[in-house]
Amino acid sequence: MKNTIVLIALMSLSCSIAAQKKNFSYHFYGFVRGDLFYNTRANQAPVDGNFYLYPLDNDFDSRGNDINATPNGSFYTFTTRLGVDMKGPDIGKAKSSAKVEVDFGGFSLSTTMLRIRQAYVALDWKHTNLLIGQTWHPLFGSVVPDVLNLSTGAPFQPFNREPQITLRFNSGKMNFTASALWQLQYMSSGPEGASENYLKNSCLPEFYLGADYRSKGFTAGAGIHFISLKPRTHTTVVDETGIQQRFKVNERMTTFSCEAHLEYKSIQWRFAAKTILASCLDHTALLGGYGISNIDPVTGEQEYTPMRHSTSWMNFTYGKKWKAHFFAGYTKKLGCDSPLVSSEQYGMGLNIDQICSFNLAFSYNLPHWQIGLEYVPTTAWYGDTDFSNGRVINTHNVTNHRILGLMMYYF
Repeated sequence: MKNTIVLIALMSLSCSIAAQKKNFSYHFYGFVRGDLFYNTRANQAPVDGNFYLYPLDNDFDSRGNDINATPNGSFYTFTTRLGVDMKGPDIGKAKSSAKVEVDFGGFSLSTTMLRIRQAYVALDWKHTNLLIGQTWHPLFGSVVPDVLNLSTGAPFQPFNREPQITLRFNSGKMNFTASALWQLQYMSSGPEGASENYLKNSCLPEFYLGADYRSKGFTAGAGIHFISLKPRTHTTVVDETGIQQRFKVNERMTTFSCEAHLEYKSIQWRFAAKTILASCLDHTALLGGYGISNIDPVTGEQEYTPMRHSTSWMNFTYGKKWKAHFFAGYTKKLGCDSPLVSSEQYGMGLNIDQICSFNLAFSYNLPHWQIGLEYVPTTAWYGDTDFSNGRVINTHNVTNHRILGLMMYYF
């Protein structure tokens, strides 16, 4: 009797597994990547110099020599990637799917640690898609530069992956996107440095609304982004008697950004461009942040004004097996709406007036292989902050020349 029960249980389990396999599929993918690079000076380049952004300002020693005018270079493979796409089973009329993707980029100073890039589940109906989990920020979008450097066009192109709930609706040639997003690996700046606490304490996620028109290789679209941060929840001040006082405060910095993009591609060539009026998007690898516009003399509670930047890029590629890549990016600081009352600012590159960069690359592409060489001259204009409008004045420029060799094996 016991043997019969065990046999029935095993048969039931086998049927269950077979049923799951019948309605379930998965696909492994990834690549092995090696980056060999050389720079003529020190740069803002996280991930051990692999994620290249812009050259650092002059740093003169006692004899007037620029310490940052020192060449550097290395070779890394830790951006090697592994992922799995899963499909099924259907839930009612919805097709279910999931993705898990990792690399070895790590966090902060640990660049050899396994980390999650994407991890989400999705439900697809005929015209609607619901995604829950971590994936690319909608500001990254579907129109992205085709370059060889890992930074993928940053600091001119947003680069960020966040936990989110995203709803997409497809109506013929029109696609609409609505997202609520929370920060994790890519974080806003503030008094404590980079932290997700500013968004967490605000109790409001980031929001994005966008629309795209697609027809026969042509894409055009636009979107608007909202973010509200609470930089601090309390202050510590010293009163007139020298006694230290602590106060609970209700500080908030709220702002909007907007973007527009287009792309046209044929069999041999592709043109793409994007322009953004960016406000406090430093967590997406763009220049940005905010300053202090008012300070309460008793409690120390602060009001904030966002810094605005205009950033644009264009990208052209030609070829398939032998491919030529050209990219140009430009960012200009537009300042803030209210005068600043403090030199304290929170963000990235806020002492830069403008940045201009070009990428010229050639790649050889075979099934499962890409080998390429890229040259990137980048110039940044540094200066002093004008407290009346947040702009940068009295500028001087520094330039870095970056050469990258890339090898990738796809599977």
